[in-house]
Formats: sequence, structure tokens, C-alpha cells
Amino acid sequence: MGDILQRIRERFGDQVLKDDPGATPPTIDVKRDRIADLLRFLRDDTDASFDCLMDLCGVDYLDRDAPARFAVVYHLFSFSSRRLLRVRAWVPEEDPGIDTASVVWPAADWAEREAFDMYGIRFRGHPNLVRILLPDGYEGHPLRKDYPLTGRGERDRFPKYVP
Repeated sequence: MGDILQRIRERFGDQVLKDDPGATPPTIDVKRDRIADLLRFLRDDTDASFDCLMDLCGVDYLDRDAPARFAVVYHLFSFSSRRLLRVRAWVPEEDPGIDTASVVWPAADWAEREAFDMYGIRFRGHPNLVRILLPDGYEGHPLRKDYPLTGRGERDRFPKYVP
């Protein structure tokens, strides 16, 4: 995996914050600025060949020693080399936006909508960035660590589901 991480550092050196080839899976922390270019490189480069986006999710690092409050985490898999790679792109609370990965992997569409819905991370260039799990009128992002555990009275505002 070290060879792939070295090629990423050579090509995207200004974007790489840290890498950990010994992590499970190997992990690279990057700035959000050129995430689509980096993901496209990992997919198209013949040595990397990470041809499968297994997962994409948001993470809230509130009150943690981290480069930013939020991260978008991409888990990639290469069918040809049977390797996994985690890419973590850091997104600041003041401007929680990052370019969409759906231009590289169309399957990122719904996962990005979920991260938007639950964390408020905006995916620039997304074809349909609207709530996917919560009602349209819902205010807030319930997986943020500063969201109250008891909620904000949502159960009283929305009609109960009756099957």
C-alpha cells in the first residue's frame, strides 16, 4: 500500500495532511479542496485501481483533536488487488461543503444525501442534494454531537406514522 500512498503524496502533496499505512484499513487524511480529482485518480490509475466505492459517510469530531469538526470518509476497494483504502477529507464547521463524489462514482449519490441530512455537510455539484431520511421541514442535523439527545420536540411537530 505504501507505493499507492507515495504516488498520492507525489501527485497531491499539497492536499495530504497525514497517512497511516499501518491502520486497518490504510488511511490517508486529505484537505477537501481537490477531493474529486483525488478520488478519480484512485479509481483510474492502473496501479491504484480502487474501482469500488464501498461506503461514504460523515463523521462529527466535535471536541476532538482533529483538523476540522467534520470529515467525509470514503472506503474504497480494489477488486484487482483486493485492497482497501480509507480516505478521510476534513470539512470545517464554518463552511461545511465539499465537492460531490457522485461525478466519480454515481453510487455516492444517496450516501452524500444521508451525510447532508444527518450532519449538514453540503456536497457541491450534487445532482439532487435534498433530505433522504428526514421530512422536508425538519430543522437541524441529528447526528451532530451537539444535537440534544432528547431531540427538539420533533415528535410533537410531525404526524405519527401509522401502518
